[in-house]
Amino acid sequence: MRLLWDEFIVGSKRTGPVRKITDSDIQIHAQETCDFYPHHMDAEWCATQPFKRRMAHGTLVLAVMVGSLAAEINEAAMSYGYDRVRFIAPVFIGDSICAHSEIVAMRGHAKQPNSYGFIDESVIVKNQNGEIVMAFTHIYLVDKK
Repeated sequence: MRLLWDEFIVGSKRTGPVRKITDSDIQIHAQETCDFYPHHMDAEWCATQPFKRRMAHGTLVLAVMVGSLAAEINEAAMSYGYDRVRFIAPVFIGDSICAHSEIVAMRGHAKQPNSYGFIDESVIVKNQNGEIVMAFTHIYLVDKK
């Protein structure tokens, strides 16, 4: 797929697949990031806290949901970054989450406006109960015609 900046449409939406978060996801992410905080790893400690159970790392949820929206490779676009990342509610082992996105803004590249543009994609992540657990803006750098 080669979707150029000029071909994106503000207001277009898409939904990623549902993904269940497992204990293995959390264990692997902890190993990869060296984040062994008890919120993620210690069920006994978590039982004494307000959420009462282990929760997924926010960065795990972010990575999984960004990946879930990357079903097709667009060789004309690349991820430029993420703005306004918010971990609104915890994601627990066994929760099923899904990303919903909408193109909300387009703008030219300040230094090379004839060659590149930016696309802002607003993403919300919901759990199996329809509750929003995360929100962020994914920014893409995209080739122009």
